[in-house]
Amino acid sequence: MIHYQQGDLLIRDMQSPDARAFTDAELAQGWHADIAKYEQRLADRDAGKCASLTAEYKGQPAGYVNVYFSAAQGPFAGAGIPELVDFGVLEKYRSRGIGSVLMDVAERIAAERADTLCLGVGLHSGYGSAQRLYARRGYVPDGSGAWYGDAPCAPYEKLYAVDDDLVLYLSKKLR
Repeated sequence: MIHYQQGDLLIRDMQSPDARAFTDAELAQGWHADIAKYEQRLADRDAGKCASLTAEYKGQPAGYVNVYFSAAQGPFAGAGIPELVDFGVLEKYRSRGIGSVLMDVAERIAAERADTLCLGVGLHSGYGSAQRLYARRGYVPDGSGAWYGDAPCAPYEKLYAVDDDLVLYLSKKLR
């Protein structure tokens, strides 16, 4: 299904070949990548748990996002609030508005089910672009502090690795 099309940009449902394309492209730019992540997103989509989207720029997979219809972990788990998971735009396609259009489509899909969309964003510098994008779009921290994995970080209790599992949860009212 096509969700958006204008000029060189197309937002459509993710397809199986996209899993290999994104994995290879992310490895080439030095990111940690595993095709199993994309295969799981496609399986979850096929099971009706989420919408998985691919942005094509000039016919090439350029970015992706998944909207899970109910958050499975973090402070919003079990509340029936959709969650944005695994949002990314490949580095060579950034600064073209692709991420903003992906977010527009994801928010529209989430708004069909709820009035709020949540997400967890990593705290290391690799997430800097996403952190700025979410702030510009009106996402605010939920107030539960930093989380590591599926648990809130305990103040002053221990050290946490600054890796992809250290996140801050944000939400936005959609309507």
